[in-house]
Amino acid sequence: MTRRGIVLFALMSIIWGIPYLFIRVAVAEITPAVLVLARTSVAAAILLPIALLRVDLGPIIARWRWLAAFALIEIAIPWVMLGSAEQHLSSSLTGILIAGVPLVGTVLALLTGGADRLDRIGWLGLLIGLVGVVAIVGADIGGTDLVAVLQVGVVVVCYAVGPAILARRLNGLPSLGIMALSLTGVAVLYLPFGIAQWPATTPSTEVLAAIAVLAVVCTAAAFLVFAALIGEIGPVRATVITYVNPMVAAVLGVFVLGEVLAPPMILGFGLVIAGSVLATRRPRGPAEPAPVGALAAEAPVTAEA
Repeated sequence: MTRRGIVLFALMSIIWGIPYLFIRVAVAEITPAVLVLARTSVAAAILLPIALLRVDLGPIIARWRWLAAFALIEIAIPWVMLGSAEQHLSSSLTGILIAGVPLVGTVLALLTGGADRLDRIGWLGLLIGLVGVVAIVGADIGGTDLVAVLQVGVVVVCYAVGPAILARRLNGLPSLGIMALSLTGVAVLYLPFGIAQWPATTPSTEVLAAIAVLAVVCTAAAFLVFAALIGEIGPVRATVITYVNPMVAAVLGVFVLGEVLAPPMILGFGLVIAGSVLATRRPRGPAEPAPVGALAAEAPVTAEA
């Protein structure tokens, strides 16, 4: 990679590794629905004017059904689920569980005919990843909220399905316009819920700062930086951040919030990453490196946590 590519990759690894920390801070005082409304509203206010100036939104609006499906599955459902889950789970555990997205993406791609058949190494990778998830969840089974874990499971499935919709049903459309319209639509969707659950008192400075970081840095700026990263190093290499983000989330949770990572969780995380790499590998062609990310020949820009 070029020096610029390395810098962009490092930025994205951090930008999409820190949301779990700030979600955990925000939902201590506001409801998940209010957080989603605040985050999407601010991000949409930043991205929509840029999209209106740079791209033609007409072709995107023409596929409004798939746009709505993408917005629901990639943003509306997982973001509120994440907020709800992190009211009961640590940010580090949540981030580690999200590392299972490539595994689920591989399974979904197989079920829908969107990927090559797995060889023995691929199936071994799925098995290793499954063992890793069991190790993570079972690290403190008595003290873990299983409903919250299931909510994170829903997030993982959504983050695996969202890119598939983007790649197969919204292919060829400008991703800036897709994200701007999706964020705007989700903000409108959550407006009545956010108003109904709006806090009676102004949240603390920490929470307001967390919302600002989530909206401006982890959503609006993240999209623009990731688009630049894909342009610099290509979609295949850009997907490697999938394996780095959970590690950043775990480290921040431990050193900033004082969360504890049990040895089985660390071991499980390693197994999930190893399994993901094995399961999502493809045979190398004579002139094309094997993609790291699941589900796509290209890595569509999506809204991570």
